[in-house]
Amino acid sequence: MSKLYFFLVLGILCLLSSSLDAALQTPPGPSKAARIEGLLRTHLTAMHKQQGFPGVSAAFVLPTGEQIAVAVGFDSEREGTPLTTKHKFLSGSIGKTYVTAAAHHWLQTGKLKLDDKALKYLGKHEWWKRMPNAESMTVLQLLRHETGLPRYIFAGPFWADLLKDPDRVWTPKERLAFVFDQDPLFPAGEGWAYADTNYIVVGMIIEELAGHSFYDDVTEMFIKPLQLQQTVPTNTRTIANMVQGHVVACRQFGYGPETLVDGVFHDNIQFEWCGGGWASTPLDLARWAGLLYSGKAMQGEYLDTLLDHVPAPELGPGIRYGLGVMVEETDNGLIYGHEGFMPGYLSAAGWMLDSNIAGAVQFNIDDSRKTGKTSKVLQQLMAIVIAEL
Repeated sequence: MSKLYFFLVLGILCLLSSSLDAALQTPPGPSKAARIEGLLRTHLTAMHKQQGFPGVSAAFVLPTGEQIAVAVGFDSEREGTPLTTKHKFLSGSIGKTYVTAAAHHWLQTGKLKLDDKALKYLGKHEWWKRMPNAESMTVLQLLRHETGLPRYIFAGPFWADLLKDPDRVWTPKERLAFVFDQDPLFPAGEGWAYADTNYIVVGMIIEELAGHSFYDDVTEMFIKPLQLQQTVPTNTRTIANMVQGHVVACRQFGYGPETLVDGVFHDNIQFEWCGGGWASTPLDLARWAGLLYSGKAMQGEYLDTLLDHVPAPELGPGIRYGLGVMVEETDNGLIYGHEGFMPGYLSAAGWMLDSNIAGAVQFNIDDSRKTGKTSKVLQQLMAIVIAEL
């Protein structure tokens, strides 16, 4: 071999080696979670631009346990401050899922039975006989909105009384008093009508059994053990990292146009209690939904009871209601979840059965004309996630 040929081959080998080293050192592409996060951000940014809501925050827990959180838009639209994934929102009626979880704990102890009449626990109160269907409503009917109880928040003087005193601490009896002596919507067990009133009654039963406050009961059983560190009761007007709510739908009641003044709610949010009663981030809501609906929120079997659903046409075509859970068939299979509404806020959380994906989405505005139906938005976002798995 000539020296020239030798050095030519050696040079080629050196070049190939350098190229191989460079290829091996090339950073890997984005992970699946990072890719999904980018797609969600693109989708939500387009929604924000086209629909004109202040802000939206969403989070998902993948079957692998990986977590994704995205926030787009503004905390305060007026001030132009950006929304972050650390901001908390009022989660509205999603809080009913904590009520039904606590009820299932007491069912497992045998101290509560679904066919028990509420009268058994609350009949000792003289005022109980003034409740519609006081003698006949059962625990199961309360949890499934089958009691015929009217909505106390739609009683004529409720909103005026609520706005009079932002610091008033409402008792359960004071909430229920708005339906005293009213006619029931139908005989207990013979119809379906969504009403927070049902869950106020269940909350009172839980406190009778627990011997302490409902919030303490849920915190000790679920919030602390499951490390839902960004989920807090709405029993105060000051909540850390609370996002500004933008009020549209509830202006007719005297709310708004914003919910916070210097970080403090200018109106009473304590009234909601077991009708909702929590503030949270989407990631905490997603984690909770995944644990609850996959059967991991507590020991023992509870899903068969939880998911024993009935038609709920009031909530939309095809939606059914179990014990504090909305059940709906989607293009990607069954989803178990719940929506939430409070002045200035819209939320939805759920778990997709077939794909084992949990997710939540929250808006800091109460105008669904701008956001779309929150459960449908959540399903659209889940479809994006599922397509990438």
